[in-house]
Amino acid sequence: MPSTTDRPDGSEDPFAVAEALQSVVRDTEPLEPGPAEPEDDRRDTLVVDDAMLGRRDTVRLPAQRRPQDSASRAPLLVAALFATCWAALLTYLPVAAVIGLARTLEGAGDIGGAAHAGLAAWLLGHGVPIGTSIGPLAVTPLLLTLLVIWRLNRAGLHVTRAVGARRTGSTGRALLVAVTVGLAYASVGALGAYLVDGRGTEVSTSRAAWHFLALGVAGALIGSLRGTDALSVLARRVPPVLRHGLRAGLVAAFLMLAAGAVAGGLSLALGGGQAAEMIAAYRTGVAGQAGITLISIGYAVNAAIWAAAYLLGPGFALGTDSVIRLTEVTVGPLPTLPLLAGLPDGPMGAGGTALLALPVVAGAAAGWLLTQRLRHGRSGVRRSGRRGGTDVEEPAWLLLVGASLLSGPTAGVVLGLLCWLSGGALGDGRLSQIGPDPLHVCLVGAIVAGVAVAIGAAAARLFGSGRRSGPVARNR
Repeated sequence: MPSTTDRPDGSEDPFAVAEALQSVVRDTEPLEPGPAEPEDDRRDTLVVDDAMLGRRDTVRLPAQRRPQDSASRAPLLVAALFATCWAALLTYLPVAAVIGLARTLEGAGDIGGAAHAGLAAWLLGHGVPIGTSIGPLAVTPLLLTLLVIWRLNRAGLHVTRAVGARRTGSTGRALLVAVTVGLAYASVGALGAYLVDGRGTEVSTSRAAWHFLALGVAGALIGSLRGTDALSVLARRVPPVLRHGLRAGLVAAFLMLAAGAVAGGLSLALGGGQAAEMIAAYRTGVAGQAGITLISIGYAVNAAIWAAAYLLGPGFALGTDSVIRLTEVTVGPLPTLPLLAGLPDGPMGAGGTALLALPVVAGAAAGWLLTQRLRHGRSGVRRSGRRGGTDVEEPAWLLLVGASLLSGPTAGVVLGLLCWLSGGALGDGRLSQIGPDPLHVCLVGAIVAGVAVAIGAAAARLFGSGRRSGPVARNR
C-alpha cells in the first residue's frame, strides 16, 4: 500500500487538511470513550477518516483553543475582600482629612487624633451611633452615606465581573455577590468599631456590624444586579402597571427632594451673611473654617430632606418641644452651624403658603414624565405623520390611572424612610430629637404625590402633542 505522501496528482493528504482545519475549528465532537482514554484527552480532538486508505486517525487541537474562562475567574471571596477594603478606604480617607481640618478648633492637629475622630465620623456616616460625654451622636451625614453606597455599588459591579457573572442574567449569582460583599463589609465595620470604642467614645461592635452588613448588601446588590443584567430580567417579569407605578413614585419623591433642596439652598443663600458670621466666630484660621464648612456640607442631604418635609406641611424639629413648619416656628437655642443660617425667622403667612405648590408641581412633573415614557416607549412609535414626524399611540387610561395610584404610596414610603434616616439625636439634652416625623411625612407625601402624578399624567394625555392612533398595547 502506498504511503500517504505518494498520492496521485490532484489528491490531498487528509492529515494536511486536518492541520489546516486546526486554525478554524473551535467546537468539536468528542470521540467515543475508550477504556484507557482520559476525559481531557477526548475533549479537544478532531476525527479524520480516509475511506480510500481505510484508515481513521485523530488530530489534537492546539492547546490555546481550549476555553480559558474558568482559569481567568477570581475566587469570589478574594474578589469581595479586595473590592470591599478598597471601597472602605476610599470613603474613610476624605472623612479623616475633613475631621483633621476641623480639629484645629481644639488646637489638636495630630495625625493619630484625626485618624481616630475620622474613623468615628466614618462610622456615624453608616448610621452607627457614637456615644460621647454629652450623650449619643446619632444624626447621620447622609451625603457620606451616599458616597458609601456609591462605592459599594462599584464594588458589587467589579466583583460580578471578576467572578465571571457579567451579563448572565442570574439573580442568584447577583445575590451571592451582594451577600459576600456585605459580610466582608460587616467585618470591616466591626473592626472599626472595636478600634474606636473606649477612647472617649463608645460604639457597639455588634450594632456596627449589622449596619455595615445592611449597607454592604444593599449597595453591592445595586451593582451586582446591574452587572449580571438581572435587574432587566426582573423588570420584565413585573406587571406593567406595577413597574410604571413604582418608577413614577420614585421620580416624584426625588423631584420633591429636589424642590426642597432648591428652596433650602435659596434660603441659605439669603442668609449668607449670617452663615459667614458663624464661620468667622470660630476664629480657627482658614483650615478650621474649611473643616466646619465641609462638615456642614456633609449634612446637606439631611437639610434637603427637612426642607422637603417643610414644603409638604409637616415640617421638622430641631430639639424637643420645637417645630418648624410653614405656619409655625418654635425653636430654642441652636448650635452655631452655617447650615442653620437658612432657617425661617417665623411663619411664612398667607403668601408663604404658595410654597406648598412646589411639591404638587414636582409630582405633576413626574406624572407628565410617566405619560411621555409610555407614549414614546418601544411600542409607542407608529406610522409617519405630518411634518416628517411620527404618529404616537396614546397610553391607555387604565394604565395611567393604575400607575398614578401606585405612585402615591411609593413616594410616601420613600419620603418617610428618608426622613427616618435623616433624623436622630445630638446628645441627651434638648437636641435629643432632630428631624421630621417619618409617619406624618409618609402619609402627606403619599396623598400629594398620588394626586399630583394623576393630574400631570392626565394633563399630558389630554393635551399632549401628536395624533392619537388608539390605546397603547397593555403589555408594554
